[in-house]
Amino acid sequence: MNLNERLQNEKLLPLADKPNNVSTQTDDPDKRLEPLPYRGTKEESKQRIKSILESMEKVVIKNENDSMIYAIETSSFFKFKDDIDFLFSDEEKVIHFRSASRVGHSDFGVNKKRMKTIRELYMEEI
Repeated sequence: MNLNERLQNEKLLPLADKPNNVSTQTDDPDKRLEPLPYRGTKEESKQRIKSILESMEKVVIKNENDSMIYAIETSSFFKFKDDIDFLFSDEEKVIHFRSASRVGHSDFGVNKKRMKTIRELYMEEI
């Protein structure tokens, strides 16, 4: 997948009008989470995110470039796929992210919980 297809106007794709997604770049207060601050340099921050994703057993990193990481998590039972995007902003020194289910309507808070877990792991002291 071309990572440019994961962006619109240099931002992460907008969220669908369903409760099964979250983003740092949405105006919807129920779906908005705060971006992650850089921990050191962009490369150090990116490596930290990659290490977290690689430690998650149902997550596979599909593509990356200098400013993005795109991963997919596949659920155990129904094999539903969730798209997970990270966008590294040198200008803001933060990591924007988006996590969204591909199908269905509700995800019972799975995307929000996943991103909160990633935040906790990312913010832990090394």
